[in-house]
Amino acid sequence: MTNDDLTVAVLGPGGVGGLLAALLARAGHRVICLAGDASARTLRDRGIRVRSDRFGDFTARVEADTELREPADVVLVAVKHTSLDAALERVPATAPGENALVVPLLNGVEHPAALRERYGDSRVAPAVIRVESTRLAPGVIEHGSPFVEVDLTGDAVSQDRLDRLAGALEWAGVRVRVLDGEAAALWSKMAFLAPFALLTTRYGAPLGVIRSEHREELVSLVEETAAVGRASGAATDAAAALARYDAFPPEMKSSMQRDVEAGRPLELDAIGGALLRAAERNGVEVPVAARLVAELGRSFPGS
Repeated sequence: MTNDDLTVAVLGPGGVGGLLAALLARAGHRVICLAGDASARTLRDRGIRVRSDRFGDFTARVEADTELREPADVVLVAVKHTSLDAALERVPATAPGENALVVPLLNGVEHPAALRERYGDSRVAPAVIRVESTRLAPGVIEHGSPFVEVDLTGDAVSQDRLDRLAGALEWAGVRVRVLDGEAAALWSKMAFLAPFALLTTRYGAPLGVIRSEHREELVSLVEETAAVGRASGAATDAAAALARYDAFPPEMKSSMQRDVEAGRPLELDAIGGALLRAAERNGVEVPVAARLVAELGRSFPGS
């Protein structure tokens, strides 16, 4: 990445990918959204419309295709874990180009290995994003949280490439941290996401209800998840996670809860299953997490 203006491919221009695509396009970068035929036509014709208290209401023009057909500086992978394998067919192994960064923004901690197997170690720069953003229709994004925060990392990626992407995102309005060590980045989000997703989905309630009516369960689950994170090499802090929950708007819902409401497949295995597997590998007892994952598995078989 040698120019200030980047060519950015966005695989999965939904709530997260669509918001980042629109912000980067508005900042002057070339953005190619990768989606199915109908969605790609809509994006080409109408662009991406964003409704946001933080960024205002605006429409950004983007390119769109069903497959990446040329090298890109960055490929943002913003699909759900449940559709990752099928979605990657839109980005052939050699398509991103030798110097591209492949940046997964997926939930969970296990996906970087699969992407490295396909694209190579030196291209994959795992990231985590904290945001509430929903695709209302193809090319229509509602951004609900007062923030968009990205932690970017990559154990086998040069620092200058990470810094250039971070600068582009910062200029577009995203708060970015470049962290050393993937475990720290991935588990810092997992320590927050897993309790949020499992509890809001289990009780069908937003965060405010969970932190008031299910406080004891929340505290126990946060402590369990933080313990697994520490055992996995991250300095996860249960008290810090709880403080973040208490600071967030009470109406916030998890993406897993929204998937239930929309009748979409759940990322239960990518979040809850990955948590249990890491706990078992590291000999950490997680009784509350195990019970919730089992209850959700019975309620939503096949997730």
